[in-house]
Amino acid sequence: MEKTPAYPQTGVASTCRSYEEYERMFGIETDKLLGGKVLDVAGGASSFTAHLCARGIDAFAADPFYEGDRQAIVAAAAREIDTSSAKIAAMAHVYDWSYYGSPECHRRMREASLEAFADHFQSEAGGGKYLAASLPRLPFEDDMFSLVVCSHFLFLYADQFGERFHEEALRELLRIAAPGGEVRIYPLVTLAWEPVPYLDRLLRALASEADAAFVPSSLPFVPRESRVLTLRKRG
Repeated sequence: MEKTPAYPQTGVASTCRSYEEYERMFGIETDKLLGGKVLDVAGGASSFTAHLCARGIDAFAADPFYEGDRQAIVAAAAREIDTSSAKIAAMAHVYDWSYYGSPECHRRMREASLEAFADHFQSEAGGGKYLAASLPRLPFEDDMFSLVVCSHFLFLYADQFGERFHEEALRELLRIAAPGGEVRIYPLVTLAWEPVPYLDRLLRALASEADAAFVPSSLPFVPRESRVLTLRKRG
């Protein structure tokens, strides 16, 4: 059987995913988030935070991508859409298109997400919602968030960020999660579509701090099916 080619990525991409994609990825029910704080880690130019804030939910995003001039950041996100769309179109045969429909529809969704992100990111209301920060150290208080999500960063870049980084990053996400709150991470495969070899060791190391579970994701796309890792912080 021919091996599926790896996604050709150098460095960490800052992508533009929609709230609907997050909803499917992580099994999010917006109404259940009311009254708590939500954090999107490595959110890039996704519209998740903008959508939640519009619904009256106290949501934040953290990513080193937010450092600098806001217009330049939006322009960089638009260029990333060009770059990633070309890569995906060139590898279209390896993906599951049952949700997105086609590379063209996938791109249009990215563009719509960027527009929603840009409007919020550059607004007065969104000014304090996007923090230029990176794992494994985040500028938030202990026990602050009822839900922390991390999409397409942890584990996906396992070849660039090793086991020690991932353990420190997971401990940091648990530090800022409220007791009984959850950290959800997707996907659990690398850019080569391989499982992360040290995931079991990480979960054993965190066993005293959180209860781990794997739940299905409802966002078909990547060549190798992946579940969501949910870490519920012990109170």
